[in-house]
Order: sequence, then C-alpha cells, then structure tokens
Amino acid sequence: MQAMTDVLLVEDDPLLREATQLSLERYGYRVRTAADGHAGLARFRECAPDVALLDVMLPRLDGVSVVRRIREVSRLPVLMLSARTDPVDVVLGLEAGADDYLTKPYDIPVLVARIRAALRRTTDFSEPAQPEDSTLLRFGDLTVDTASMDIHRAGQLLDLTPTERKLILEFAAEPGVVLSRTTLLERVWDYACGGDHRVVDVHVLRLRAKIGHSRIVTVRGFGYKLAP
Repeated sequence: MQAMTDVLLVEDDPLLREATQLSLERYGYRVRTAADGHAGLARFRECAPDVALLDVMLPRLDGVSVVRRIREVSRLPVLMLSARTDPVDVVLGLEAGADDYLTKPYDIPVLVARIRAALRRTTDFSEPAQPEDSTLLRFGDLTVDTASMDIHRAGQLLDLTPTERKLILEFAAEPGVVLSRTTLLERVWDYACGGDHRVVDVHVLRLRAKIGHSRIVTVRGFGYKLAP
C-alpha cells in the first residue's frame, strides 16, 4: 500500500485554507494546516511533511522567512502562494529557497499538478544508483555523477535542492547547447506550456552561486548553456 503524501499548508485566510485543504484531500493528500508563520514552522517540525505550501503574506512570520528556516534543515519541495505578482515578491520567495510559486486565485488541478511535479523532482534522487553504473561528467572543477546524482565542486559535495540538481543535470546532458527558459520549464518543472521565466532565472542565479558564476553562460535573448 502506497504511503499517503503529507502536505503542509500555511495560509492565514481561513476560507481559502479550508477550501484548499478539502480539495487536496479529495485528491488523496493528507493536509496539515497552520494560520501563521510560527505555527507553520511548529507543524513542519511536528509532522515532517513531504511538501509545503506557504502563503507569502503571513502574520507573525512571513512566508519568505519560513522558507529560510525550513531550508536550514530540509530540502523538501516548497511552493509559495501569493496574491501579489510584484517581481520583487516572487524573486524574494525563490531566492529564499522556494522551488516554485503560484499566484492567487489558483485552480486546484493546477496546484495539484505543481505538487506532483515538485514531488517527482524529489523522488528522482531518492534512490541512488549502484557505483558501478556511475557516469562521471567533468566540467573544470565541477563533477556531475549522473548515476548517484551527486555534484561535486573542487572535490566538495554540493548541497543542492532537488530542483537545482535536476537543473544542473539538464545542462550537463547537453554541455555547450543553449537551453531556452521554456525548455527548462518543461524539463525541470514539468510545465506542459507557459510558466513564468523568472522561476528559471532565479534558480540559475542560485545554482551559479554554488557551482561557479562562469559555469552557466547567459545567451541573451535565447537562454542558458553550460560551459563545456
């Protein structure tokens, strides 16, 4: 019997919180809720969820701060929910460590699709392959093991989120080839079509900070490529 997926939903609007909880439960998720940032962190420590949905504008402790606290101890997928579409709010949430975001009002089927995609990115790396199957790709001081999914820089194992890891694997599979933001959204975030390119841009910035700023090259007007 497959284990039920635990979702942590932190939302201060009681009507939206209840409606989202009931809808997700109809899709088979077990949903734990909280109404403010401090309560959300307490629930996170208490129930060890598989994925977290955080409103940006939370009382007591805002959603961006909650993401930062979670990222200190966990790599679980985090999706930000916000009624605000200001680029600054979006970028702050992503830079804090969120994997994705949705603007309100959102359709539940879209939210469920985003949750499933985020969980797939996590489970892709849950069972490393055997060492003998390992394929090492080297790019300067960067080593990408496509079997174990480990990424090293100058011999040091990098602490990457599942999304960052999948992103570097896409680049490493085609070094020197320009990958458009749309292509990366489809391959990494499982967006069938559309999507906000800022999600890609912020994750590339975060990845550059870990693997070296010159390793991923911006091709203006087209996308990004990994320096071969």
